[in-house]
Amino acid sequence: MASAATPDNSGETSSGLSFIHVPVLSRELIAGLAVHQGGHYLDATVGGGGHSSLILAIAQDIRVTAIDQDGQALLAAQAQLQAYGDRVQFWQGNFAKYDPGKTQFDGILADLGVSSPQVDQPERGFSFRHEAPLDMRMDQRQSLTAADLINQSSETELADIFYTYGEERFSRRIARRIVERRPFETTTELAAAIVRAAPPRSRHGRDRIHPATRVFQALRIAVNQELAALETFLSLAPSWLKPGGRIGIISFHSLEDRLIKHSFRHASELHVLTKKPVTPQPDEIATNPRSRSAKLRLAERLAP
Repeated sequence: MASAATPDNSGETSSGLSFIHVPVLSRELIAGLAVHQGGHYLDATVGGGGHSSLILAIAQDIRVTAIDQDGQALLAAQAQLQAYGDRVQFWQGNFAKYDPGKTQFDGILADLGVSSPQVDQPERGFSFRHEAPLDMRMDQRQSLTAADLINQSSETELADIFYTYGEERFSRRIARRIVERRPFETTTELAAAIVRAAPPRSRHGRDRIHPATRVFQALRIAVNQELAALETFLSLAPSWLKPGGRIGIISFHSLEDRLIKHSFRHASELHVLTKKPVTPQPDEIATNPRSRSAKLRLAERLAP
């Protein structure tokens, strides 16, 4: 497989920004995949390479195929994993479009969370805490941006996006305000409009989240067609496993977790290993608060 790009020796992406990946639920994932000598593993969302580096360190003959649609993440993963040489192969693209050919893997992993560097780089437009263009594209080669959706979708389409993907109960109210005040160019402009649209009592509710949180989540999912891609991946991935091979997927919100749960349960090739999702231990949450909503589900490929 072709490498997407060549990193320099600094451990940074070509933009000069560090991309450090703190792997979530790493102990539980590595144990759940039963990583072993001579195994070949598919990291379907390699990010900065955190999970893959742990897998490769277990034995000198383990191989990893690492894929990611984010070019910056792939550059960072190449820098992180360069010491493992040709034991790692890279491919840039969405995991729903990956074709392994006749290759079958001993294990497949996917971490569906947005990496901290993606959130923390203002120019990516994932966060409303910094002024930035409304972008939100995981794959910068894609043309559709969050600005396109916000400024071109109808009020009904926006309300449906916010409700379906963000479970936002004030979706219609917020969509109406956005259509009245658009066009929007920046994340902070949009967040301010959402705050003004939300009822005052909801701004300091029990969950204590910013009123724009669910809308921004919904836009990110819609821009990157995340649920459709996940559904496709879940339908394909079982056939990529060797008999006895395992798949582990880490999700961060209920829509993803529900899809994974039902897909594993109804896949005739799989035996579900986790009746309930595995969640982070208190020590991990203390050192990495962003892990608190993570859920891991595991399944094993049955013999034909």
